[in-house]
Order: sequence, then structure tokens, then C-alpha cells
Amino acid sequence: MIGLLIVGIILLFGVVVVQIGRVTDLTAKIRGEEAVSRSITNSQAKWLMVFCVAFLVYCVASAIYYKNSMLGYGPHEAASAHGGDIDSLFNTTLFFTGIVFVLTHVALFWFTYKYRRVEGRVGIFFSHDNKLELVWTIVPALVMVFLVTNGLVVWNEVMPDVDPNAEVLEFEATGYQFAWDIRYPGPDGKLGTKNFRLINLANNPLGQDWSDPKNIDDFHPTEIYLPVNQKVRVRITAKDVLHNFYLPHFRLKMDAIPGLPTYFVFTPTKTTEEYREELSKYPEWQVPADPENPNGPQKWELFDYELACAELCGKGHYSMKRIVKIVSQEEYDEWFNSQTGYYIQNIRNTNDDPFKAQLLPYEVEARSQELLSEVEAALIEDDPSTISINLKNVFFNIGSAELKDDSKYELDNVAKIMSEYNDIAIEISGHTDNTGNANSNIVLSGERATAVTQYLTEKGITSERLKAVGHGQTIPADTNDTVEGRQNNRRIEMKIISQNL
Repeated sequence: MIGLLIVGIILLFGVVVVQIGRVTDLTAKIRGEEAVSRSITNSQAKWLMVFCVAFLVYCVASAIYYKNSMLGYGPHEAASAHGGDIDSLFNTTLFFTGIVFVLTHVALFWFTYKYRRVEGRVGIFFSHDNKLELVWTIVPALVMVFLVTNGLVVWNEVMPDVDPNAEVLEFEATGYQFAWDIRYPGPDGKLGTKNFRLINLANNPLGQDWSDPKNIDDFHPTEIYLPVNQKVRVRITAKDVLHNFYLPHFRLKMDAIPGLPTYFVFTPTKTTEEYREELSKYPEWQVPADPENPNGPQKWELFDYELACAELCGKGHYSMKRIVKIVSQEEYDEWFNSQTGYYIQNIRNTNDDPFKAQLLPYEVEARSQELLSEVEAALIEDDPSTISINLKNVFFNIGSAELKDDSKYELDNVAKIMSEYNDIAIEISGHTDNTGNANSNIVLSGERATAVTQYLTEKGITSERLKAVGHGQTIPADTNDTVEGRQNNRRIEMKIISQNL
């Protein structure tokens, strides 16, 4: 119904215009072409002056009305350290171009009125005026020099890279149709190397080189978390077409170019919660976020910083939004410590893992803490000797009592614990699966337990605190009917058999 009404109004307006044209033609015939021309010229000149005033008033009034919705005004002050400089540069440019805008329009419409057709008046033609040429050449040139110089000063302040020794948090954003891959360095603080030839959408979307140890702890979060007042360096790149890394509230905008990495350095100065508090002071944000749920959260309560793509990179361009959380250092640390490396989740011990047969530093450290916790838990028991602690990372060559090199990490941890708790004695027991001869398994398990105690003796643990026992296949920990079960049965265990030596 509303659509039909709009169409009817448009048709009616067209009819009115046509009729006005016909009336004008009839009037010209009756009054004469000259008189009608003078009348139309005077009328147009006056109405153009009215339009000029109304237009300029509208421009100023609309800017004032919508200022709280524009970046740099009202609640949308910059949330980064450099953002104030960007806003100041914009305001300076707006001031000078605004003067030109107003004067140009005033002159344009004033000339249409002043030089309207007047009977008997003849225009004067002059081909050149040196003074006029100098004025409109020198004045704009001086203004441009000032604006460009001011812009260069801001550019040099905003765009320099970080000092190699500076304390900075670095992460990477890779754009593609139609999303962002975000990568953070893990505890080592370093992003691993990439090679586009290694990209595999199934398990290596960024082409990370897994032979580079720096890649082991890199992780790929779904949201961007950053600590407030921490300098951040963003590595920016793309896989397919031109994208743009745009954080409007931080005045950050940089192209993401395939094959040509770019960067941006900035320092966020307002947490997400602080920005929400600023928004809550303005009536336009004190409304329900969902108009259909008036009792739900207000608009300001659901505000989040966002990462967008500012290039028209395809029909799915709109979907490249990512949430950005600016939080306190404590909140960031908690979030950071909860992340797991992409390699650890998706690559470790697969066919793509170049370290498949090795223990990695993070595994050694994690196992060290785990073993210490197991020993401390056993020590608080009434009878610690009832607790068997599996030494998970003690390995032997097949059918041999020769320790593999990776066993040193686990056994060094045992030696360290025994040095710390120097009043305990332990029993090292060897176990096998049921493959082969039972008596041979007893002998092999005993030899392996002895090899462990000898290693600990070499590390300074006295032999009086160590006991080696071989149980062979007599105490299985799992079924012997599966490969995994038999592997679990081939083990070295430790018991605390006495305290207060």
C-alpha cells in the first residue's frame, strides 16, 4: 500500500512539472519572450540565493546533529595513543577546506544573483589579471604547504617501525576471502617462519614451517585480545586479493597485500569496558540493543571493538568482521595462558610432524611439573609405597636395556626431586608385555630397572636410596590384546618405599 502511494506521488509530481511547463509556454506567448526571460532570470537568481543559505545551514546543522556518531567526536575519541594526532590532522584539514567550501558556494550563488540578466547591462571581458592570478595561486599553495607539512609530521610520528630491542607484542593478521587468520606467538614471544608453498587448507592454512621451533607454540585465536597500554605491532598480509586491516576506533588502516607484508604499530589506551562506559553517557546508546527485547541489555553494553576489511574484496566482504577485546594486563595474561599452540593441537605426532620421534621442550617442562605433583601427592599419603608413579618418558631400544637419549629428561627430573627430597628412598620397577618368554621378560625388566638406577647413581643419588626390581609381564597395567595395551604395559614405575632416612 505504501509503495503504491509513493508511486502515485511521483506520478503526480511529474504531472505538475509538465503542467507548469505548459503554463510557462502560454505565458511567454501572451507576455512576450523577453519579459518572461527577465522574470525567470530574476526568480532563479533569488531562489538560488535562498538555496545557498539553506544548503550551508543544512550542512552545518547536520554535522552538529550527527557529530556523536562520527569518529573523533562525542564518545568516539580515539582509543589509541596515536589516534589523537590523526584526529587533530583531520580537524585542521577540515578547518581550511571548510573555509574554501563555504566561500566557494557563497561566491558561486552570489555571482548567479549579482550577474543575472539585467536589461541594458553589458558584461566586461578581461583576459588577464596578474594580481588575481597571484592571489589564487599563492594562497592555496601556502595552505597546501602547511597541510602537507603537518601531515608529514603526523606520518613520521605514526608510521615508524619498532626498535628491535623494544618491548612489543606482535601478532599477525592474514586476510583471505572472506575472513582473517590471526596468529599469536606463544611463550617464546616469536612468530615462526612461513612459506606459501606449505599452505594446506586441511591442517596448515598459513603455510607455517613446522621444522622451525618458533612455530611450535604459535596459536590461532578466534578473537583478538590485546592488553591496554601495551605497544602492539601487527604483521599484515593476504593470501588471495587485496584486503585492508581496519580498526576504526584505533585510527588504524593498512592494506593487506598478497606477497608484500605490511605492518602497523599502535598502543591501545582504552579497554573495551572503558569505551562502553563512555558510550553509556550518551542517550542514543541508552536504548535496548534489540528493539524487540526492551528489557534486554542496552546498546552500549554490547559494544565491541571490531576489525573490518576496508576493501571491496568480493561479495562476502561483509563477513570479514572480527571482534577485538582490549583488556587489562591480568585479563590478557589469563587468556594468553589458556591458549594452545596450533602445532600442538593439529600437527604433533602426525605424519606432518618433523619432531614426531622427539620430546619437545614444552613437553619436558610439562612432564617435569606433572612428575613433581605426583611425587608430592604420594608423600602426603599414609603409605606412599602403595602409589606407583609411571615414568612416562623412559624409553629403551627394542629387546634391550639400553636407555634412549630422550630418557634423560625424565630421569634428570627424578634425580632433581630426590635431591630436593633427600630423605626418601625409591623402588624402580620394570614391566613388560606378554610377548615372548615370561622368564626372559623378568630378566629384561630387571635389567631395565637397573639401568635406570645406574643413571640416577651417576647423577649423584646414593645407591642406598635406590632399589631395582623386575616384574616382567606379571603386573599388567592394561590389556595385552591390543597394540596400545601392550605399549602401556611396557613401562618403568617408581615407588617411595621409605622416608626420613
